[in-house]
Amino acid sequence: MKNSKIKASVIAVAAFAVSSAAMAQSSVTLYGMLDSSIGYTSNVGGKSLVAMEGGASGSNKWGMKGEEDLGGGLKAVFKIENGFNIGNGRIGGQGPIAFNAAGAQTRSLFNRQAFVGLSSDQYGTVRLGRQLDAVTEMVQGLTGDNISAYAFSTPGDVDNNDNTTNQNNAVKYITPVIAGFQAEGAYSFGGVAGSNGQNQSWSVAADYAQGGLTVAGGYFRADSDANSFWGNATAQPSFGNALGYAPAGYNQGVAFKKAGIAQIAGQYQFGQFTAGLRYSNAQYQGNPVAGQNSIHFNVIGALLQYQANAALSLAAGYTYVYGSAAANFDPNAGTSTTKFANSTMSSTNQASLGATYSLSKSTSVYAMGAYVHAQGAFASAADSGATASGGTQWKANVGIYHGF
Repeated sequence: MKNSKIKASVIAVAAFAVSSAAMAQSSVTLYGMLDSSIGYTSNVGGKSLVAMEGGASGSNKWGMKGEEDLGGGLKAVFKIENGFNIGNGRIGGQGPIAFNAAGAQTRSLFNRQAFVGLSSDQYGTVRLGRQLDAVTEMVQGLTGDNISAYAFSTPGDVDNNDNTTNQNNAVKYITPVIAGFQAEGAYSFGGVAGSNGQNQSWSVAADYAQGGLTVAGGYFRADSDANSFWGNATAQPSFGNALGYAPAGYNQGVAFKKAGIAQIAGQYQFGQFTAGLRYSNAQYQGNPVAGQNSIHFNVIGALLQYQANAALSLAAGYTYVYGSAAANFDPNAGTSTTKFANSTMSSTNQASLGATYSLSKSTSVYAMGAYVHAQGAFASAADSGATASGGTQWKANVGIYHGF
């Protein structure tokens, strides 16, 4: 009897040890960011605005990510991530926007990312689910948007620099890093019976890092369905909406027929300075049945960061957008006229400044702002979404963010 008890104890201890070892091979991490600021906008439909704003320097989000070691260098990986409005606690951030039976807009719970996949040190990573497109994942981190969406990203986000849209129902492959080079590609299934091309989207990108130099580039393509809805492969058809380029029927979810966006960016770090350049070309094909015109944009951006000391970082940026004119732009009459319909091109100049002071590894305070001057389109600082009554706007934010 005594020997039986000893054997049972040994078995229990061994089982516990095996269980602990198995648990040690898996990890789940809860993470997130909280960002809130007081914002000033000089011209919102002709009037100044002071308000509490979230996400001026970072994204308000929380999520869980994890991995399980399957042996032989193979891991199972997953991520679920939600964006929210810090001012009222509601779900926010990237869509997808959907419309219920009453016509009201709804959003997904894990509206930023939700995927599962396998990762190999030797063969790369395959992920399935809602994900960042390849261009955003590889190129965005080299642009001013990585500092602040409100002050440094493209006005109206006409080139998806601020990740206006994600890829739903996507299969993505990411190569391992080989001699500083890495590439990835993603394809979103359209889900339209009998027409695989409708509602699909795809993206490819690559980057190269060597020493202080990093360069990246890629291309994103999306197609709407026969009724110009992007309900499956992409999230929000809001490119340029704040500048007066809203597609016909935007409030009902109608999108451009096709979108093609190419981006390239580079950064070079030398001493306490980091300099960056970027270029993008965005093409949107309108749907004549919906009364849409095709539009296009060329975007050039420059960035200079200075790490003054371990805590203080300073940055300056410039963005120039040249492309189609907004048909409803009239600086003297607001957004409802077509006085400038015969104007064929628009140009927008944006200057940005920012300062961030780290109180700890997780908490920082910041002050950032931008001035925008536009011709042939409404002014809207970066991707704030605040539409001016004419061609100029000032934007400034002072706030705090905490990451965990």
